Amino acid sequence: MSTEASTRYPIVLIHGLFGFDKIAGMAYFFKIKEHLENAGAEVFAVSVPAANSNEKRGEFLLSQVEQILQQTGAAKVNLFGHSQGPLAARYVAALHPEKVASVTSISCPNQGSEIADQLRKALTPGALPEALALLIFNAVGTFLSVISGHPQNPQDAAAAFASLTSEGLAEFNRKYPQGVPKVWGGEGDEVVNGVRYYSWSGTVQQPQTPQILDPSHLNCIALSKLFYKEKDANDGLVGQFSSHLGKVIRSDYPMDHFDAVNQIAGKTSWGFDVLKLYLDHAILLKSKGL
Repeated sequence: MSTEASTRYPIVLIHGLFGFDKIAGMAYFFKIKEHLENAGAEVFAVSVPAANSNEKRGEFLLSQVEQILQQTGAAKVNLFGHSQGPLAARYVAALHPEKVASVTSISCPNQGSEIADQLRKALTPGALPEALALLIFNAVGTFLSVISGHPQNPQDAAAAFASLTSEGLAEFNRKYPQGVPKVWGGEGDEVVNGVRYYSWSGTVQQPQTPQILDPSHLNCIALSKLFYKEKDANDGLVGQFSSHLGKVIRSDYPMDHFDAVNQIAGKTSWGFDVLKLYLDHAILLKSKGL
């Protein structure tokens, strides 16, 4: 077995909104854990509430980080999060920097999701359509948690969507500003309180003949048209500049939001090698002594 990605500290994979660690043998981070392990890394995929606030998900992540530290004897962990996942990672790193070596934000709306903003505008608070939508979203979150073997994870779709809006992330960033760029489209501090912050993301590439058998890609193309602030630079759910955190590795890889976790089942939209992206980043962390 190779040791090129044998990082000093374990890598922890954190899923996004309506995510899971594994369902019926299929991992959310498809084949990524195995690929990193084959290169010498020690990797854990955790489960946090599928739909809840950044802070609540962060508390569940913190509990599992502490278990991993106890199990491995490691002093810290490297946190890799996708979509809403990095926000939980940022919460843990802000409160307990002594337990975190690095935070890697992958396709995360660190400064708010335009899709969440538009959903908030479309659903009037307290009205029947909102109540029905939240009922459905909570049911989806509960279903995903149950079938992935984590029925104890609480669901709060209202808190989840509120925490992903531009307003919600502005408040979150005031509380936990570590790594957040001070200039729109810029980079944040790479090292804060001993924790290194990195980010990467992709954009929907046009023109491109969509893969008919990839519904996630088709959805991302459709959703990309709804952006008003970053219309020509988003992955279907997250704007390019909103994804920036700490040292930006790159924010225009040829991949949509779900390609970033090698979905669906490894069939990325432009044939982009997502597994290599994770491997290269683990090698970078190793070079930094992490």
